Amino acid sequence: MYEVEVKVPADLEAVRARLDGLEATATGAVVQADTYYDAPHRSFPETDEALRIRTERLEDDPDETRLTYKGPLVDDASKSREEVETAVGDGEKVDAVLTKLGFEPAATVRKERERFELEGYTITLDSVDDVGEYVEVETEVDDESELENAREGAFDVLERLGLDSDDQLRTSYLELLLESG
Repeated sequence: MYEVEVKVPADLEAVRARLDGLEATATGAVVQADTYYDAPHRSFPETDEALRIRTERLEDDPDETRLTYKGPLVDDASKSREEVETAVGDGEKVDAVLTKLGFEPAATVRKERERFELEGYTITLDSVDDVGEYVEVETEVDDESELENAREGAFDVLERLGLDSDDQLRTSYLELLLESG
């Protein structure tokens, strides 16, 4: 599975107004804490990979925890990459397993997210602690041959939101957090 993602800095209030005008479907808000790990056998910043434990607090539901591996970016035009993710029952125990194997926590990124759906794309309005406000437009595809069409569709959604794909950041929130502090 490939995640096709485009991220730009944005004024979230203005984007909310445009989403309303486009009749996008609100799908909920969450608070996430993503703890990223460094590997003992290779440098993820050098290989452009990521390993994280995400704890997600939904409005009225119990916390959900997921373990995610993100592969290197697969193109120069977006943040598209292979992604493997699975639910875990206990984030603290997964942290203990990773730590015992030599993985070290690098940093934790905390963000509040509002999600919307529009024509097969998820639009996420992110307020990231110590980093700022961003909009992500993303979708998933099964095959690498579908990446270009999905990316062009994401650019089209950005344009309809009054945002410019030329403002796109291919930098992760983790990198932005580390650069800011």
